[in-house]
Amino acid sequence: MYNKIMEINKLLSPFRRAINDYRMILPHDKVAVGVSGGKDSMTLLTLLAAFQRHFDIPFDLLAVTVDMGFADGLFDPVQRYCDSLGVQYSCVKTDIAQIIFDIRKESNPCSLCAKMRRGALNGEITKRGFDKLALGHHRDDVVDTFMLSLFYEGRLNTFQPVSYMSRSGVTLIRPMIYIAERDIVGFAKDLPVVTSPCPANRNTEREHMKQLLQLLSKECPGIEEKFANAIMHPERYNLWLKPYD
Repeated sequence: MYNKIMEINKLLSPFRRAINDYRMILPHDKVAVGVSGGKDSMTLLTLLAAFQRHFDIPFDLLAVTVDMGFADGLFDPVQRYCDSLGVQYSCVKTDIAQIIFDIRKESNPCSLCAKMRRGALNGEITKRGFDKLALGHHRDDVVDTFMLSLFYEGRLNTFQPVSYMSRSGVTLIRPMIYIAERDIVGFAKDLPVVTSPCPANRNTEREHMKQLLQLLSKECPGIEEKFANAIMHPERYNLWLKPYD
């Protein structure tokens, strides 16, 4: 128990710093968290529940899963875990898997899948009166996205810590941007993580970029941290600006 408390405190420090740096959560906000069941979203859910309990910002919290229709009961462990945390939980049933893989037979399904899942997610949280959506992107995702943009689009770009989506009226927040993936992997070993049954899992451009960065890190140790530090200093490159600047 002591070790687990130490682990969560280790993650809560950069978690809280990101929230404070970018004013991600304000008093009485209604924050939904997208929970796929993977290690990142389950860690995010755990940290948000702990943040809600132990820090002085009162806010409502809702966990939402978009069930793509691969298997019945797949997210039952997520429901039980939310119950144990005292967090509201909603599992949205969809036919996304059937549409993408059986009907359309998409050869590159990830982009369409992401749009459909985000639409279902936004629809559910706005229906319930929530207007902020927390996503489980971590520090390594910041770097991966930057490299994908550079290699495939020829741009110096990555996602923002806070983004307002004008079409849906939802504000996206990413409180784990200061947390390294290796720390999440260790923490999530004790969480009820759901393995993705998606046929495209581990066969994406993002996964290939992760593998490339792993190769580069053997020649240049700490290269991902160096990339992250470059991106996260707005006074240098203006990739990330404080939302109140």
